[in-house]
Amino acid sequence: MIATELLTENIDQERLSELSTLALAHVGDGVFELLARTHAAAAGCSRVEQMHRSTVALVSAPAQARAAEALIPVLTDEELAVYKRGRNAKPKTAPAHATLAEYARSTGLEALFGMLYLTGQSQRILELWQIVLQSGQGEMP
Repeated sequence: MIATELLTENIDQERLSELSTLALAHVGDGVFELLARTHAAAAGCSRVEQMHRSTVALVSAPAQARAAEALIPVLTDEELAVYKRGRNAKPKTAPAHATLAEYARSTGLEALFGMLYLTGQSQRILELWQIVLQSGQGEMP
């Protein structure tokens, strides 16, 4: 696979169903973090420390759990099913600064973003990202 294919992944439903929920969340974590880093840079954060704090404020498990709650009302049935599958996954560890419920919701959100990315739904990713930011999640710390 060449680099441009990695940036424009578009797998079919059969291949998608072969991936574990945690694999979707692994990809979605990267997608969500890239959106958060881009937002921090575009928002005018000029110092690395400031960009880092801004990014962490968006990608921490508690922040992602709040973002998931903001998105649930606008998800399609398919998106909601992926979110729930991710939320119900049983990861081996949880972060120290989040409850298990927050971590479960953040994993669901990451699985959703992973599925959207892997199926080439970049416009939908951006729509959902805007809702996350409008819900107050994108405010600079």
